[in-house]
Amino acid sequence: VFDAWIKVEQLKPYHLHKEEMIKINKGKRFQQAVDAVEEFLRKTKGKDQASSHNSSEEKNRRNSSEERGKQSAGEEKRKASLSEGKLKKGTGEGKKRVSSVSSERGSKSPLKRAQDQSPRKRGRPPKDEKDLTIPESSTVKRVMTGTVAGFKWPPSVSEVRNPGLALQHSSPAVCYQAITKKLKVCEEETGSTSIQAADSTAVNGSITPTDKKIGFLGLGLMGSGIVSNLLKMGHTVTVWNRTAEKCDLFIQEGARLGRTPAEVVSTCDITFACVSDPKAAKDLVLGPSGVLQGIRPGKCYVDMSTVDADTVTELAQVIVSRGGRFLEAPVSGNQQLSNDGMLVILAAGDRGLYEDCSSCFQAMGKTSFFLGEVGNAAKMMLIVNMVQGSFMATIAEGLTLAQVTGQSQQTLLDILNQGQLASIFLDQKCQNILQGNFKPDFYLKYIQKDLRLAIALGDSVNHPTPMAAAANEVYKRAKALDQSDNDMSAVYRAYIH
Repeated sequence: VFDAWIKVEQLKPYHLHKEEMIKINKGKRFQQAVDAVEEFLRKTKGKDQASSHNSSEEKNRRNSSEERGKQSAGEEKRKASLSEGKLKKGTGEGKKRVSSVSSERGSKSPLKRAQDQSPRKRGRPPKDEKDLTIPESSTVKRVMTGTVAGFKWPPSVSEVRNPGLALQHSSPAVCYQAITKKLKVCEEETGSTSIQAADSTAVNGSITPTDKKIGFLGLGLMGSGIVSNLLKMGHTVTVWNRTAEKCDLFIQEGARLGRTPAEVVSTCDITFACVSDPKAAKDLVLGPSGVLQGIRPGKCYVDMSTVDADTVTELAQVIVSRGGRFLEAPVSGNQQLSNDGMLVILAAGDRGLYEDCSSCFQAMGKTSFFLGEVGNAAKMMLIVNMVQGSFMATIAEGLTLAQVTGQSQQTLLDILNQGQLASIFLDQKCQNILQGNFKPDFYLKYIQKDLRLAIALGDSVNHPTPMAAAANEVYKRAKALDQSDNDMSAVYRAYIH
């Protein structure tokens, strides 16, 4: 069983936003979820119609009963009139008294008279009305008696503070909120592994791949996952890697092999590249048999490497000078997110090329941002990684301080996981440290490179970055301890040596 939390304020009316969400989430499991909702609504509509028909019959029966009541009241009125006539024929005193009563009754309507003759107290509803209750929404009734009924919903914060609010859960609107605050997805019952997997566009989904030929240069931790998802989604991909052996697995999956970067660019419509640093990015474009040699008017080049703004601007200029189109698109994530097709893509440059890459970005990521002119994505990516790298160093510092002061590191993690800092990143990196497992998910040498470039970015605009500078020194120490090719969480070892 997997848990996924949904903020109530993020909920949107299904019918109003259905088409928009289908366009954004094109995975197969998401479509299956939509189909299930539509089927549920069809069945509910049928039940509501049946309920409406039954209500109409009940209304007709009630109207018929009221009509009989009116006829009975009329009969009583006629009997009363006959009685009055007989009394009038009696004594004069009786005649006078009856005349007065008759005049009083004549001023009232037949309905009012019928009410006056009724033994019920005024204001009390009739028995059949008294027993009527507002029917519970059939939709809520189905939800609460179906699979969800077996779950125990935890009380919200407001319910804990005000227990009276919990009593309101019988109303349809509040029931809906309670259900959507915590959605449990059971693999056995739904076939979906998680909410993230259902939303990911790279999980055997229904993306319509572009008919353009795609090239990809660089099959490292990030590139490998990206190419795998491009192939899964049906794209035609030609690959190249400096170490050719890494291409073998993807050729088995259906990729084509390019002998040089120039050959890949010349035979493909859009070529992506994802390499380690500014030097590698420049060598790939400007070196022997490089990208630039394959660029012709109309050819497209997308650099997904995390580099500085000056480097990406230089590459854009040389590509465009040959008639090519350029887009920078560094990615935020790690190896696992790359494999899952859940990267966040930051793009800048040629807007038309950004749109041409739509199916590719959907295959490799969960969302993408277009940030304007070339250089903006590089700057934003460095800032994101500066925050992440500094946070990782602080986590390592906290865990080592706990150890040397006699505190339990596991207890510290448990406390952090219950607070505002709780996140997948925090938990995974702490687990790496506690287990001594530093298998790379994001190379330590690359996060140190990003910190260095972020500090330089701050220097270029005379902006202080003291936290990043301090973290950078700790990573440099970890590199000196031969931790470069381990995960970034190995920065912990800089504190214990």
